[in-house]
Amino acid sequence: MSAVTSLCWTLLSVGLLLVSADQKIITAEPGQTVILPCRAPNNDIIGVEWSRADLQPEQVFLHHDKTFDPVNERPYFDNRMDLQDRQTEDGDVSLVLQKVTAADTGVYECHVFMRGTDPRKRANPDGDPICIIQLRVNDAEN
Repeated sequence: MSAVTSLCWTLLSVGLLLVSADQKIITAEPGQTVILPCRAPNNDIIGVEWSRADLQPEQVFLHHDKTFDPVNERPYFDNRMDLQDRQTEDGDVSLVLQKVTAADTGVYECHVFMRGTDPRKRANPDGDPICIIQLRVNDAEN
């Protein structure tokens, strides 16, 4: 194996470790309120989107211009989700999910929209989320 190939594999391995290290796991009991923590790199936030890839549509929460947008909210989440800080001060875009059930188990991703960018485009042009949270809600029957 050449030195360049070896270096590429090493960098790829380190990159994968860094990506997987960003994912947090939160475990909860049914009925609890949980906070899915997430902080944007700055406070020039004009919008926040939380999504779950296993749902269609994926979007579970949208907040823009300091206002909740219920257009695409799934009825299942009705009145159970909010931002911890609606003003998104200091970049806090943590999601609060109330009265969790086993059906809330899944991987949640947070994307932000920054001031000075096209509001239809996420802060990260490649679509990478700024936070990935795996929520595990214990089954009440166990």
